[in-house]
Amino acid sequence: MKTGAQLFVECLVTHGVKIIFGIPGAKIDSVFDALLDSPIKLIVCRHEQNAAFMAAAYGRLTGKPGVVLVTSGPGVSNLATGLLTATTEGDPVIAIGGSVPRNMKLKESHQNTDNIKLMEAVTKARMEVLMVENIPEVIENAFRSATRPRSGAVFISLPQDVLKETTRTIAPIPLPSPHGGYAPDTDIDYAVNILHTATFPVLFLGAEASKPANTAMIRTLLSHHPLPTISTYQAAGAISRDLEKYFIGRVGLFKNQPGDKALEAADVVITVGYNPVEYDPEIWNTSKQKKIIHIDYNPAVAHATYLPAREIIGDIALNIEKILPLLGKSKPYNLPSPVKKAQEALLADIQRGATYSGERIHPLRFIHDLRTVTSDADTVISDIGSHYIWLARYFYVYEPHHLLFSNGQQTLGVALPWAIATRFARPHGAIISISGDGGFLFSATELETAVREKIPLVHCVWCDGTYNMVLEQEIMKYKRESAVRFGSVDIIKFAEAFGAQGFKIQHADELLPTLKKAIGLKAPTLIEVPIDYSDNPNLFKTVHEHVGN
Repeated sequence: MKTGAQLFVECLVTHGVKIIFGIPGAKIDSVFDALLDSPIKLIVCRHEQNAAFMAAAYGRLTGKPGVVLVTSGPGVSNLATGLLTATTEGDPVIAIGGSVPRNMKLKESHQNTDNIKLMEAVTKARMEVLMVENIPEVIENAFRSATRPRSGAVFISLPQDVLKETTRTIAPIPLPSPHGGYAPDTDIDYAVNILHTATFPVLFLGAEASKPANTAMIRTLLSHHPLPTISTYQAAGAISRDLEKYFIGRVGLFKNQPGDKALEAADVVITVGYNPVEYDPEIWNTSKQKKIIHIDYNPAVAHATYLPAREIIGDIALNIEKILPLLGKSKPYNLPSPVKKAQEALLADIQRGATYSGERIHPLRFIHDLRTVTSDADTVISDIGSHYIWLARYFYVYEPHHLLFSNGQQTLGVALPWAIATRFARPHGAIISISGDGGFLFSATELETAVREKIPLVHCVWCDGTYNMVLEQEIMKYKRESAVRFGSVDIIKFAEAFGAQGFKIQHADELLPTLKKAIGLKAPTLIEVPIDYSDNPNLFKTVHEHVGN
């Protein structure tokens, strides 16, 4: 005989769960107790939201659902932002929350919450275990839903009394994941004909392009049939170094990049694993004149500005492989002059980063020095703020999921929790995360988790005393600022209070040696970076009418 809690943990082990992020409580403590007798590693966090962030990052990097375990009431409600972010951005997560006993569900009781209704807006699927015998079925369906494209968060509610009931039920063997398969030949042939007649086709990579099998096939495609290529922020790294000559740049948020010039010039756009949440088609296809070929696991969600001429639905890698031999000999292409000039200007800006000096660090100098100290094995993680746009545009990486962003929700506070989770998902390579001094304090308490777990990471805080990304947009719209300034924090003392190392950059020339030293410490380290945002107005220039979308 085993309790529901023991059976639940046994099912998690059967599904390959190796690590859980969470915070305990009375309604769920039987599961935490059962974990002691399992091989699963438990990471105790300082806030449920951050635990959800960690589970999401683990899911993104491994392709297997990250698991977060919390108690009832506020424990569950605190998950909402983390699960919303994961679901929007395609990160597989299994979120498990305690609940009051079944006989208290319709009564006013301590920490009684309608978990299922609460989670409705932020998850792919929600389910409650009402009988101990149903636990294996619920877990199997949760894992299948969380990982089925497009991935996202699934929530399981566990009433306290179900966990204490006993059963002889044995956990089932997990079912294999459903195969996406091939698109119909008629769709493939139609799409190929469109490509053959295109004047200037552009390959547009979205988040799903960064899955390993998809990345590999995209690289094969470009090796045999070169196409001008752009990507959203979440597809960073899909293009390898040897294919960089075909890469025009990343697009997102503000319509002022070389990739936007390419989209303007394109008569055909081939989107691969693209979700409109990454970059609204209302921005890049305003004229509604472009022929779009949509290659994805799922049909497109219709927008007036995103109506594909043909959809290639199924397994992305398999369908690209099927298309490849039908393309024939590749046609040479020349970048339109506005695209080429914009691309050259972008590359020149990156190179100019080395020349910036002074007591405040220009973002391009930071990016130059960061590129100098990092390799393709390292992981760079961005929080949200003006630094996010600088990194998204100017920091190139050549392996997928080695530059991480919250793009769909642009959630403040993800960087440090993501950095912690990265070490559990990716044991090798340096981890450098970056936040502004606004977003840093959203999750800075997890520095204690990093110290306790001995996580070797370097977290850089760009300091200017404002919510700068909001400030810049307010200035553009209203010619004045509102509610964007706050006080300072001594980053060195903050780090030391948690048992971490802390540094402050006093001059641009100190940045590179400090980064090298911090990475070499192989311990949790904070670096305060006084940032020079004087060039931000150019960063935020837009030709789109909905400024700061």
